[in-house]
Amino acid sequence: MRHLRGLSFCAALAAGLAMPAKAADLTIAVGGAFTSMDPHFFDLSPNHALAWHVFDRLVHPDLDQRPAPGLATSWRAVDELTWEFKLREGVRFQDGTPFTADDVVFTFARAPNVPNSPTSMGQYIRPVTRLEVVDPHTIRLHTAEPVPLIPQMMGSFSIVGRRQGEVNGQALGTAEYNSGRAAIGTGPYKLASFAIGDRAVFTRNPDWWGPKQPWDRVTYRLISNDSARVAALQSGDVDAIDTVPTRDVERIRRDTRLTVQSRPGLRLIYLYVDANRPQSPYVTDRDGKVLPQNPLRDVRVRQALSLAINREGIRRQIMEGNSLPTGQAMPEGSMGYDPSIRVPPYDIDAAKKLLAEAGLPDGFNLTLHGPNDRYVNDDGIVQAIAQMWSRIGVRTAVSTSPASVFFTAGGVRDEHSISLTGWSTSTGEPDTHLSFMLATPDPPRGRSTRLRPSHYSNPDLDRLVDRALTTIDNEAREKLYFEAIRIGFQRDAAVIPIHHQVNVWAMRKGIAYTPQLSEQTRAMEFSLAR
Repeated sequence: MRHLRGLSFCAALAAGLAMPAKAADLTIAVGGAFTSMDPHFFDLSPNHALAWHVFDRLVHPDLDQRPAPGLATSWRAVDELTWEFKLREGVRFQDGTPFTADDVVFTFARAPNVPNSPTSMGQYIRPVTRLEVVDPHTIRLHTAEPVPLIPQMMGSFSIVGRRQGEVNGQALGTAEYNSGRAAIGTGPYKLASFAIGDRAVFTRNPDWWGPKQPWDRVTYRLISNDSARVAALQSGDVDAIDTVPTRDVERIRRDTRLTVQSRPGLRLIYLYVDANRPQSPYVTDRDGKVLPQNPLRDVRVRQALSLAINREGIRRQIMEGNSLPTGQAMPEGSMGYDPSIRVPPYDIDAAKKLLAEAGLPDGFNLTLHGPNDRYVNDDGIVQAIAQMWSRIGVRTAVSTSPASVFFTAGGVRDEHSISLTGWSTSTGEPDTHLSFMLATPDPPRGRSTRLRPSHYSNPDLDRLVDRALTTIDNEAREKLYFEAIRIGFQRDAAVIPIHHQVNVWAMRKGIAYTPQLSEQTRAMEFSLAR
């Protein structure tokens, strides 16, 4: 095996031996489809995980998503409208160019404005109304209103270099990052090659300012098929995998050649609902004709759909115990978790009663869309929910597709009536749930990042979100989070929460892994076992 030096693959399998201490290559197989090496193209976890190898951020979230120094060594609130960041000195890009405040200025101009971005970085950058360069290693971020989460936001997007990303005053596009021309960062690894939908190969950056990495070469492969990913690990073709299929977790635990790590994560699996359009494309009568009035606009219908979902059954039968059913945005123990919000009950009779009260005693037809290669058991969850809804008279067809197709159709083109998707906050707080999932679309302010006619809109909730996102005091801000989530998730069922994922990784013995709360899989969390 190419990852074991001086030891045959067959001997390692037979003896169950750990990797030799001098092994320096690592191959990881991930299940989430990454779509670009452009760190600003798509605010998507697989893309962020990929970009982290090459690019740094001002703030490096730790394993529990708390802000820690990155390209910025420290920060402070000068006043309620000004944050000052001290930049790390002596840092160089991988081509030898010194890192300075001007690269931050260039990043702030580029990141929210990447052409054809499905979901941009605007929500993290637009709160900053002016960027002041105090000196080459000091910047001040000015805001129009108090923004308590500026440090967390600065850990949500990568810093790119002006010299590497600009030609004749024009920022290079996504194609130049995918080709490697502009993919030159300050991170722990250099990009050797990249093929969309297949793999990226990285080599260690010996001049990185951070801790020395143990891997000379990292191959980061996409294997979206669960069975194929597990088989690749068992055969020794890869050293580690993420998103271990729930059906295989216990079997892998019993394999003496392998080890398993798991941790409940921030990833919320939920249903996005067309709560706004007068008519919705996939809500029809029994003959398949679009209904003249979109029933999903009626909160009683949305609540009925939620009550018809057996979340505990999904946890037990589909997720095999590897999920935490929920009725809110954040998992227990995190900022914004409200212990008073219970998991919605499974109540078929109550669901039917609500449909009757909404004037739909005989139900209607619906198509539920979802990805089939993005979230753990996503296709199975969609199939199960469709069957549950059919029991209350909502005859539900299923349409699942690869993530690249699903997000383009449902997000960019807004073609779906209701769809299964997921969201994981990058700040460790539910601020992005509020601004992305509940707030009325307002791209200039970074709310929902784009206009979507299907999106829920509630001016009263918008005002509450505004208050929450400008409240400096942590306790007061959390109370506002609670109030907003009770309205958007519970009362209005603007989105329908299902569960939080439990993230599971597996690797060969001899390799250690330290899981993050964020679910992202990166070479920097792997090491040789001691």
